[in-house]
Amino acid sequence: MPKNDTLRARVPSDWDITSEDWEYIPLRLPPDVTRVTASMRLAIQAEFGGWELSRVRLYTDGSRRVLLKRKKTTYHVPEPGI
Repeated sequence: MPKNDTLRARVPSDWDITSEDWEYIPLRLPPDVTRVTASMRLAIQAEFGGWELSRVRLYTDGSRRVLLKRKKTTYHVPEPGI
């Protein structure tokens, strides 16, 4: 399965992840992660990985789906390990 198809299966259907200039990575934060902790984790990824917050969806069970984006580069930068 191509990478984009795998990525499409992991994000809500109304989130657009097709772009020539941006790469996307979806994250799921479990319900036990507080808002402050989530904010700090995402800030660390922004600072050291070049990721920006694109979308957040909060579910009734308290979990969050997060979509991060960054400009595509010609060199390899590791994906976030939150």
